[in-house]
Amino acid sequence: MPHLRRSAIAGCLALIAGLAVPAVAAGSHAARHHRYDVTITRTDYGIPHIVAKDFGSLGYGYGYAFAQDNLCTMAADYITVEGKRSRWFGPDASYTMQGNSVTVSNLDSDFFWTEVRQSHAVEKLLARKGPMSLSPRVRQAVTGYVAGYNRWLKHVGGGARVTDPACRGAKWLHPITTLDAYLRFYQLILLAGQDVVMPGIAEAEPPSASNPPAAGLAPRKAARLLAVGWHQSMGGLGSNAVAVGKAGVKGHKHGLLLGNPHFPWTDTERFYQAQLTIPGVVNVTGASLFGVPVVLIGHNATMAWSHTVSTAFRFTPYQLTLAPNDPTSYMYDGAAVKMQPRTVKVTVRGAGGKLSTVTHTLWWTRYGPVFNSILGIPLPWTNSTAFAIRDANVDNFRVFNHFLATDMAPSVKAELKVLKKYEGIPWVNTIVADKSGHALYADIGTIPNVPDSLAQKCNTQLGAGTFKLLGLPVLDGSTSSCNWKNDKDAAEPGLFGPSHLPHLMRWDYVTNSNDSFWLSNPKHPLEGFARIIGDQRTPRSLRTRIGLIMTAHNAKIGFTRQRMQDEVFSNEQYAGMLTRDQLVSLCKQDSSTGFLPTSSGPPVAVGDACTVLAKWDLKENVGSRGAILFRRFWDNVVNSAGSQTYGYTGVAPYWKTPFNANDAVHTPAGLNTDDPAVAVALGDAISDLRNANLPLGVPLGKVQFITKNGHRYPIHGGTGDPNGDFNAIWTGWNSGKGLTEPSGGSSFVQVVTWGRGPCPDARTILTYSESTDPSNPHYADQTALFSKKRWVVDRFCASAIKAAKVHQVTHLVG
Repeated sequence: MPHLRRSAIAGCLALIAGLAVPAVAAGSHAARHHRYDVTITRTDYGIPHIVAKDFGSLGYGYGYAFAQDNLCTMAADYITVEGKRSRWFGPDASYTMQGNSVTVSNLDSDFFWTEVRQSHAVEKLLARKGPMSLSPRVRQAVTGYVAGYNRWLKHVGGGARVTDPACRGAKWLHPITTLDAYLRFYQLILLAGQDVVMPGIAEAEPPSASNPPAAGLAPRKAARLLAVGWHQSMGGLGSNAVAVGKAGVKGHKHGLLLGNPHFPWTDTERFYQAQLTIPGVVNVTGASLFGVPVVLIGHNATMAWSHTVSTAFRFTPYQLTLAPNDPTSYMYDGAAVKMQPRTVKVTVRGAGGKLSTVTHTLWWTRYGPVFNSILGIPLPWTNSTAFAIRDANVDNFRVFNHFLATDMAPSVKAELKVLKKYEGIPWVNTIVADKSGHALYADIGTIPNVPDSLAQKCNTQLGAGTFKLLGLPVLDGSTSSCNWKNDKDAAEPGLFGPSHLPHLMRWDYVTNSNDSFWLSNPKHPLEGFARIIGDQRTPRSLRTRIGLIMTAHNAKIGFTRQRMQDEVFSNEQYAGMLTRDQLVSLCKQDSSTGFLPTSSGPPVAVGDACTVLAKWDLKENVGSRGAILFRRFWDNVVNSAGSQTYGYTGVAPYWKTPFNANDAVHTPAGLNTDDPAVAVALGDAISDLRNANLPLGVPLGKVQFITKNGHRYPIHGGTGDPNGDFNAIWTGWNSGKGLTEPSGGSSFVQVVTWGRGPCPDARTILTYSESTDPSNPHYADQTALFSKKRWVVDRFCASAIKAAKVHQVTHLVG
């Protein structure tokens, strides 16, 4: 039988002092023969420090600790990847994939995931042999994770004694299998590919007498809508990361890293913070997305890294030319090729809980599944054409080898070798700093090998538009000459090799805030790479620009850990810095009558708007007055120009100084007060606040807060894009009500550097706290800190863990 023992604080101190050898319970000689042997020490804010004898035990401890904090949230996602949402939650309900903002019905989701299971896609990846197959260490950790998760579930009576009301006593709560864990992995790697078109895959049906083809959009219009939709859906998922080399750090001896991912605050795309240690093998601390028992963002003793969402597309649509009189066959090199029907059966819950079965057919091609929409934009399956998606990540379990190797990499140079070996990164850039003072930016990962020449030759009419606006090609699927190219140095066929992907190593600094690779350091622009990876010599977002300005300034005077902490939470609003003074002048001039025009309805009384804006501190701190008024103004004026993306082209009418590629950090700039939309946008902003019964000078923290267990926590920060707040916080605006509660933004934030000793000098904050369980003591404790711009001391070394005031030790064998 598994043995569990909670020790006293004195026992914990003895354990920590002897971290070189895994501890076991007194008199437990037989425990050495158990499969799993792990000790979990929780310190400040419930952060688990997990010390194990091997990778299986490490996963066991992680799974147990993670389930203690987040059982219900994770268990619901396992229902998703098992294809059983319709059975338990009903077929007509829907959910939103927080990582890409795509909403999908339970039934469509079940069709998709049942096909994944039925086709044994994950099992085939696990059965692969060779250097890119999943490593034994990762497999052991996953097996242990499943056992640890299930052990906690058993401890709480299979759900009967769960404290979280979200799943207390739920019949759908059940032990998981290793396949469930790997399906969760698969869900994550498809996040920026097949997951985005999941509704279109599930709903694609060939035209027939009973299903006549829908009318499609003109290619140019479809391309424009897709460009807007892509930025709205994927644009929020972002991050900031800064790696500073020794030339930019005070003392010029060591590197420094900021990791500031902007991710959802709800559901399973949250981060979980932990330290994972096998003495003499691996010692790493940081955060992982839910359900992944390796550290994805963090640091070890001598190297620190983070990620930002990349501009590179990880898939391409193929436009199929269908065979005459057969909409389920397509032409390929002059011959008709039959599509593969994949029929699935899904159990659904009807009225009164009655269960029934729905049968549905999905369709597959040599490229991947057929789909009929993307982000809600119809791409109909007609009698002559259809669309299929080829996703570069469908066979990418290399990523988990990559992350385990990263957890153990001692330096920037070692990490660069890991990146080049596996090319496993599925949809992010990598930013790294090390104790020796190196700094690295890289977008080396799983990227389709579509050079510009191939895109130009093979783009369909739709592809010509999407390639121009987004960099996304839509390729001709009728000929093998339009297949992805092969590079000799690529980890897999069809990918760009590392020699064709951007990276930059510097002694001063590199940064990324979700724009392309081009200005990772303005002193060394990266150019000459394929458009599918990113754009060059084009305007950068305001968030990118304020980040580059702050980083260049602080690197010049010499970064310290505290200076980087101050930078990330400075909350300077760059749009306001660029335009506020001109806006105030316009406000005073145009309001001489006491009124400003609005886009609908009569003019609005100006009141104290001009004074409020003039006195605004140009920040988005909780006490900043005028920030909300300006935020509404800026949202209105950008939207008046057509879309958020339009605001970055340098030709939007509200900019006074146009974009200059030779001064991209500082242009476009200034407010064009001759544009009549500017005065209207301000009038609308005043109306927005008045209609919500808010004073024009309302302090930010009065309206931007998150509520946990009935307590309001004011949240500093603001809209990252298009407003240019480095500390991005995701909110919306409800007409007549005001701001919505934040749903995401700054999440696991880390600042890491080194001093003379062996221990890293780091601070972290997990903005939403460790647990999703409202009854858990770590449901809101770090949120309270974040609200006040306070940080958690990173306890990496044994001495730091020993010095912690809070200790809760759990020793597990099993």
